[in-house]
Amino acid sequence: MASRQAPLCGLAPCCLWLLGIVLLMDASARPANHSSARERAGNREENEILPPDYLNGVKLEMDGHLNKDFHQEVFLGKDKDDFEEDAEPRKSRRKLMVIFSKVDFNTDRRISAKEMQNWIMQKTAEHFQEAVAESRAHFRAVDPDGDGHVSWDEYKVRFLATKGHNEREVAEKIKNKWDLNIDVETQEVLENLKDRWYQADNPPPDLLLTESEFLSFLHPEHSRGMLQFMVKEIIRDLDQDSDKKLSLSEFISLPVGTVENQQGQDVDDGWVRDRKREFGELIDANHDGIVTMAELEDYMNPMNEFSALNEAKQMIAITDENQNHYLEPEEVRKYSEFFTGSKLVDYALSVHEGF
Repeated sequence: MASRQAPLCGLAPCCLWLLGIVLLMDASARPANHSSARERAGNREENEILPPDYLNGVKLEMDGHLNKDFHQEVFLGKDKDDFEEDAEPRKSRRKLMVIFSKVDFNTDRRISAKEMQNWIMQKTAEHFQEAVAESRAHFRAVDPDGDGHVSWDEYKVRFLATKGHNEREVAEKIKNKWDLNIDVETQEVLENLKDRWYQADNPPPDLLLTESEFLSFLHPEHSRGMLQFMVKEIIRDLDQDSDKKLSLSEFISLPVGTVENQQGQDVDDGWVRDRKREFGELIDANHDGIVTMAELEDYMNPMNEFSALNEAKQMIAITDENQNHYLEPEEVRKYSEFFTGSKLVDYALSVHEGF
């Protein structure tokens, strides 16, 4: 043992020096780590009180982009997260067949458009229930006094706190009507949020939102008035000639940005192709080449049974190889990627364009 201890004793000063360096490096890294944690927490809090850009079970996102996950959301429902891209295909197909049996209400081993429509409505209702539960939790976060109402100023304080502002200082500035000293981008977000707050505030307006009004603020699909507001916002952003309607050319216009390479060109080509098909087959109900606010509202209303039926027919048509207007087990298995989200666009195009 003595022969081993001697070298170790000789290394002790060196080890202590190295340990000191490591500890210093760790100490210097901690502020960054803590800052990152605070940033992540702030982002989480911001996401909880901000209206989401993405709404489950709604065809268009808040920015007017097509919801690429819509078919999975209304077919898989709460089971959507079980179908990961790296999941074992055989297991995914088995899960799909379990869902198939649930959709096949009359157990005749095939799914009709009516059965698919009923299933879509059922899954949409599930998404609604999830949104209500989330909104209730978020409402409590912005209603600390628990009086059942949230004022615009209370919400603004909480929102700016998620942006790194001191909550107490912001509240004091708002109370005394002092300048908040916020950047231009944050000010623009606040102005848009206030417009939305006004819309969610049922008459007579008092800028105090109840729990149900706050739900409409976060999830416009739960309120006809807020859904109409969302439709107006989308049309305003896409309407190039200010006629409050959308032509095909306006709806398929590429988003801001330039194509820099072939991959970007392919993405843009896909954008135009997808939106052109959606415009002609589902949104433009009377096929006159113009989409009105009423048509877009019907298309986006997740509880619209007629739209659900059209979606059901389209989902079946995309995978209906034998063209009998029913969805059969073999077709579900073959096109499992369509229903689970992987390569959704490729499958839709290859089958649809083959008709």
